[in-house]
Amino acid sequence: MRSTRTSAVAVAKRGGIFTINTISAKRGGNFINTVSTNSFLVVSNFSSATGTHLDCIEDALASFNGMLRVHPRPYVCQFNKVLTSIVKFKQYATVVSLCKRMESLGIKPDTYTLTILMNCLCRLSHLHFGFSILGKMLKLGLEPSTVTFNTLINGLCVEGQLRQAVRLSEQMVERGCKPNVITYNTIVNGLCKMGKTNVAVKLLKKMEQRGIEPDLVTYNTIIDRLCKDKLITDAFNLFSEMKIRAILPDCFTYSSLIQGVCNLGQWKEGTRLWNEMVAMNIIPDVVTFNILVEELCKEGLVSDALGVVNTMIQKGEQPNIITYNTLMDGYCLRSQMDEANKVFDLMISKGILPDVRSYNIRINGYCKCERIDEAMRLFDEMSQIASNLVPDTVTYTTLIGGLYLAGRDLDAKKLFKEMSTSGQPLDVVTYSTVLDGLCSHENLDEALELLEAMKYHEIVPNIVCYSIIIDCMCKSGRIEDARKMFSGLSTKGLHPNVLTYTIMMDGICREGLPNEAYDLFRKMEDHGCVPDSCSYNTIIKGFLRSNDPSKAMQLLDEMVARGFSTHASTAEMILNLPSDSDFLRRLV
Repeated sequence: MRSTRTSAVAVAKRGGIFTINTISAKRGGNFINTVSTNSFLVVSNFSSATGTHLDCIEDALASFNGMLRVHPRPYVCQFNKVLTSIVKFKQYATVVSLCKRMESLGIKPDTYTLTILMNCLCRLSHLHFGFSILGKMLKLGLEPSTVTFNTLINGLCVEGQLRQAVRLSEQMVERGCKPNVITYNTIVNGLCKMGKTNVAVKLLKKMEQRGIEPDLVTYNTIIDRLCKDKLITDAFNLFSEMKIRAILPDCFTYSSLIQGVCNLGQWKEGTRLWNEMVAMNIIPDVVTFNILVEELCKEGLVSDALGVVNTMIQKGEQPNIITYNTLMDGYCLRSQMDEANKVFDLMISKGILPDVRSYNIRINGYCKCERIDEAMRLFDEMSQIASNLVPDTVTYTTLIGGLYLAGRDLDAKKLFKEMSTSGQPLDVVTYSTVLDGLCSHENLDEALELLEAMKYHEIVPNIVCYSIIIDCMCKSGRIEDARKMFSGLSTKGLHPNVLTYTIMMDGICREGLPNEAYDLFRKMEDHGCVPDSCSYNTIIKGFLRSNDPSKAMQLLDEMVARGFSTHASTAEMILNLPSDSDFLRRLV
């Protein structure tokens, strides 16, 4: 018996996973189950909990309390297994409390125990306490493991302390702990989340130099970030590199790449990747299917998107709420509200409860169709029938915009006031929506008051807000005020965009000053803002109004050379020129 107990202690000291059901002794080829002490009996009774078969947190706590009641107590490795099980239920505060209880009862922790505690403290955003556990570990003469350091490195990365994470990985080596692929993957993930993808790529190269082989997780993390940053070429280069290294891509790899190319409008490349993925017997998951559904809906191909959903079901993947919301949005973009409502009803019939976005999508659809009463009905339904759903900032902002669009400015103001008292945060989009509504109803002074109120509420107006105000000033004949606001944008740390420039040029042209507008048009590109079709049409119309068709023709030629087209309003002005005009003769 003693030899069996000794081997158990040895396993525990080595940090191994040791589960005791009974103590077995081998006699003449037969295994005879024997029990030596109450301690082993209790461990046997709680074996399912201390193993991997925990069904709930209550079982784990019962096992923990049961082990505390027996003497001598089980080895600390058994407690560690219970604590690990509780961690899986994300009951981090409970683990911290149990570790304190163990300490108060004189149960000596090992490296694994303290690493578990450290992990829980980090997940509770108490990183500094996590480091204090490292100090305690060293004080007790325990050697931190690679897992210990990886836990702290992950905590640092989560809090955005990347430099400290890298430094700690170097200190690992100083203490004789070699960083492994998980160490590097943790730092790579942190770098990618912080937008430092180029540094992550450099770290990938360093891994190879230091003899650490990157794995699928390493490549997937960087490829996904590169795709999100629209650096598709770099993503494909890494994709090729991982295949050369015989690291086979998985569903996540392809989903990232498909999403990346689709975000750039490269739909054919997305289809090619999809076919390649299927040919490699990689089964698409619900995320991959949802990417396809979303892109088809954006292209207005909702019936094709519905076909993808049917294929998805045939392949054994059940649509989730994202799938149904995407389909509803696709129908709403085409003003097919009846079809959107059918999808909503289908979703509920499948046992999937709608979320706030499900309602926001349909509310937005009704607002765009100027069916505001039906949008308001859904708003009331959220609050009354679906009691667990609270209208959010998007809900209120969408409805306020819809009310202004329908000419119901008093109702819009009332809802804005209600939103202010509802506890929902007002963001810059909300304010810009109200500013646009006020300006569209020629309430410039009220809009200016609201602009000041934004600053009072510590919401910084963006270029959209100022563009709305400048446009209203120009249309109200207050061109000097518009000039002053436009010229003061740089002092606010804002840069005019193509819309802001076009608004200002239009206002100046309407004052009969096309040459001044032309100067602004040229400065626009000098400041890194490339004119678009609307900019060209605006300045051309300005010269046509001022009876300067030659300058208009020069700009028209330039516009066409850049691949832009004449707007209907511009074409109408050209056709209304005198029949003997040189401009018309050149066009003919």
